[in-house]
Amino acid sequence: MKVLFIHNAYYRPSGEEQSAAALASLLEENDHEVAWYRRGSNELEGMRFGKLKAVFTSLHNPSAVHDVRKLLDSFQPDVVQVQNLYPLISPSVIPAINRMGLPVVMRCPNYRVFCPNGLFLEPKGQVCERCAGAGKELWCVVKNCERDGLKSTAYALRNAATRLRGALLPQVDTFIVQSEFQRQKFIDFGIPEHRLAILPGILPAVTLPATPGLADDVTFVGRVSPEKGIHEFIAAARRLPDIPFVVAGGIAEELGIQDSPANLSWKGFLQEEALNQQYLRSRIIVIPSTCYEGFPNVILRAMALEKPVITSRIGGLQDIVIDGVTGLHVTPGSSAKLAQAIAALYADAARCTQMGKAAKPIAEEQYRPEKIYQTLLAIYQQARTISQERKRAR
Repeated sequence: MKVLFIHNAYYRPSGEEQSAAALASLLEENDHEVAWYRRGSNELEGMRFGKLKAVFTSLHNPSAVHDVRKLLDSFQPDVVQVQNLYPLISPSVIPAINRMGLPVVMRCPNYRVFCPNGLFLEPKGQVCERCAGAGKELWCVVKNCERDGLKSTAYALRNAATRLRGALLPQVDTFIVQSEFQRQKFIDFGIPEHRLAILPGILPAVTLPATPGLADDVTFVGRVSPEKGIHEFIAAARRLPDIPFVVAGGIAEELGIQDSPANLSWKGFLQEEALNQQYLRSRIIVIPSTCYEGFPNVILRAMALEKPVITSRIGGLQDIVIDGVTGLHVTPGSSAKLAQAIAALYADAARCTQMGKAAKPIAEEQYRPEKIYQTLLAIYQQARTISQERKRAR
């Protein structure tokens, strides 16, 4: 089978892109052919009036449509999997794929199909689903969800144009979501159940030391930005000065942290082996997000390395971490509750070890590469069936 992946990379490396690359590698390891059509948001830095051009290419990019058609002709895929299309590809490529009679699968690590910023999160940090209801994308402008009037308007415009043209919902055969929570949200917002499929993350291949021992750090792993709960993590560190806290991840420009407590270390973005070593130095991994997460890869790595996870009681995170078994759930946005949970679990070494050891077999059963591969093949077959039915109905 031949699969074409289409993706507009973000300015910074993200777990979303790592997951897409892992799926492509999984297919190749099982003797399928994979090709990519990639663009990158960092291309805008070299363009004259790049940000202005991005507004128009988000709506329709004839160059990208031409390039995709050419690649379809030369590669002749059996299925096309798309992910992020903004700002340099545009949803216009999907009707072009449809006209060639190919099934289209869209992997949705976030909620951008309905929400211009993809997070269902307003600037004050509260969950907001108004863009999926009356008023639609106008709420992104009213609330200035990107904290920049022009940017919020541009994001709202591209979502509205895509929705009104019917370039996504009627023409994508199967939407891939990552958790039961996300699947239900998509159903609530109008995606037919038969056009949805759950595909979680892939368990990474890691090696545990023969005698892991009890580590010391409490570690935040991921993009260091407000919606990931970094402010709550810093506040929790300040409340627990005798516990070593570590942040491993690239720092968002808008973070604006003026100072941090002495017991908090900043490691920056860590590559594979360095990241594994930081996990092994950690007693607890913390994912204190305040938004609806998709499926953070950092949790799977924690499970593979037998580390308990403390996470927010929000969105799909609750589907991955089993409260009281493989970790703990805390109230999102509450640094006090987060600090209490960290302090209690940190002090209970036996419970930390027990939770970590409980997580590994669960991860190996549910998220092993072989199982994800079979699920992905079933999703592609589902998309083919829906595509064929749609063609017969024309």
